[in-house]
Amino acid sequence: MPETQSGGDGAERLDVFMARANAAYYARRDPFADFITAPEISQIFGELLGAWCAVTGRGLLKENAGGDLLLAEAGPGRGTLMADMLRVLSRVAPDLFARLSVHLIENSPRLRAVQKASLERFGVPVTWHETLASIPRGPMVLVANEFLDALPIRQFVGAETGAGWREHFVRNGAFVLSDAIVSPPELAGRMPEPGEIAEICPAASGFVQDVSGRLCDAPGAALFVDYGTATTASGDTLQALRDGQPVSPLVEPGTADLTAHVDFEVAARAAMATGVRCFGPVEQGALLIALGAVERAQALCAAAPDQANTIRTALDRLIGPERMGRLFRALALLSPARLAPDLVAPPGFPDGTPYGEKP
Repeated sequence: MPETQSGGDGAERLDVFMARANAAYYARRDPFADFITAPEISQIFGELLGAWCAVTGRGLLKENAGGDLLLAEAGPGRGTLMADMLRVLSRVAPDLFARLSVHLIENSPRLRAVQKASLERFGVPVTWHETLASIPRGPMVLVANEFLDALPIRQFVGAETGAGWREHFVRNGAFVLSDAIVSPPELAGRMPEPGEIAEICPAASGFVQDVSGRLCDAPGAALFVDYGTATTASGDTLQALRDGQPVSPLVEPGTADLTAHVDFEVAARAAMATGVRCFGPVEQGALLIALGAVERAQALCAAAPDQANTIRTALDRLIGPERMGRLFRALALLSPARLAPDLVAPPGFPDGTPYGEKP
């Protein structure tokens, strides 16, 4: 039986509903009035990722000292993360900074204008793209922070009879279940318990695979930071925020930010299927500590003692085990060794062991 995106009687498949709602949301609203991301919490986050890009970029270009580097970001928000990264790169790697071009994957004209205003002071060429496909070929470092979580998901529910899966559709602000869908390949061989909820995100897997394919064609690296699970788990993780408060994700679409947990196991498998080297996932706290978050916070406190409490509070939000430190994870991808022989392991991934290999 072929798949359909309509459940009949005006119902939409959940991923179609979510894509439509988020497109309207980012086109009309300021998302940062509803939630705050790591780069907005503290400059430390962007500075450390900038240092990550500097080390990684040098490794990629070691055999091509005169080459240029594409610095890309998916879902750049206000441009805060890219601005912090560029500031660090201009200071610690001026030779690399001089050969950078910035490429931003952003569909919202309103956010593009905000990003332009944030980045124009750096004097670096900036190009906006609707998709990864239009970014030029060449050595690339890509960063994606809280990007995958906003991509549309599908939800399946174990039939009460125990005979396979049913799928969630949305109609009139409520879920309805449909039997008119064949279970996707992601659920092949997985027999559900009655009422069990399984989520899949073909868009996230597809994006990770597309990035990985690029890294198999030219030297490159990618860093994904998001909230989610290290291994595949059951459960409903769809959520919505409006004015910083949780609301129903199905009511008033386009007025709230819809997200779901990222399945890093699925993302890693999608990447490895292309032949790239995959590292992690590691918890955000572990990554930032390994990159020098504590030391950077101490330096900032020493330079601005009157702001020390604010700096420490922000650091705790980023690395605290009860805060973002454990809830968020990072996954790093590197080109195969034949393309990037001088880049053995990404910074901040302590054991340097590719995903799926024993240390």
